[in-house]
Amino acid sequence: MKGQDPAAPALSLSAFLRALRERQSPAEFGLASGSRRRTPGLRREEVAQLCGLSVTWYTWIEQGRDVSVSAAALSRLAHGLRLSRAERSYLFEVAGKRDPERPSTRDDPPEEILACVDAIDGPAYILDRTWRARRWNAQASLLFAGWLDADGEKNLLRYIFLRPEARTLILDWTSRARRVVAEFRAAVTAYSDDPEIRWLVEQLRRESPDFERCWDTQGVLAREGGERAFNHPTMGYLHYQQVSLSLAGWSDYRLTMLLSAPRLGQSASCSA
Repeated sequence: MKGQDPAAPALSLSAFLRALRERQSPAEFGLASGSRRRTPGLRREEVAQLCGLSVTWYTWIEQGRDVSVSAAALSRLAHGLRLSRAERSYLFEVAGKRDPERPSTRDDPPEEILACVDAIDGPAYILDRTWRARRWNAQASLLFAGWLDADGEKNLLRYIFLRPEARTLILDWTSRARRVVAEFRAAVTAYSDDPEIRWLVEQLRRESPDFERCWDTQGVLAREGGERAFNHPTMGYLHYQQVSLSLAGWSDYRLTMLLSAPRLGQSASCSA
């Protein structure tokens, strides 16, 4: 299989910026839109001026030349052209850069999105990028005593490593704990500069030798679904199939559902 054309990202960025420029209304930016304009939308020099960039440098980008485009320059383009959230996200994606102004998890999604857990027939919860539970249904609260009940610790990692209830509830706790840390490392790679995440990791390293050992292995795994099994103190052995989904438009949030499933065997190595 042939590798990707090294010029492909530059050409994708070029095509996107040209399309953005051509569909802008000069009047919306306080510019004259007289009959002397030869091309639709804004001129290249107008885009450069609106975004505080060199006309020559912007022209090279739109021509698809192999020039270095920084995240700061992309931010100027996004602000100058008044891009929507989706357009800004795509701009950084095609440029292969990380957006320094990512939406914050401190702002919750709309209520109707969070409330989707109440429509799910089985334990369900929504985590933010620090893996703190933001919403869960009654079935999840009943299952995860010590985490999603009234007095529970709302961060999933702190629950797994610091609450004694987790070690008895989760079958094969050691294997699952190691995997969860590897999944968390993979999930927060893009937010390594986030002070809240750094504080969480440092705190867990101090408070839990088990977490520190797992973190120091440098394991990285994708967060996947699959069989999950629990030894609940009142409901006994419970088995589910876990499904995890990102929320459209709110990539920092993830919905997890536990769907009823038959037990697959007495000796199965399962996890929470």
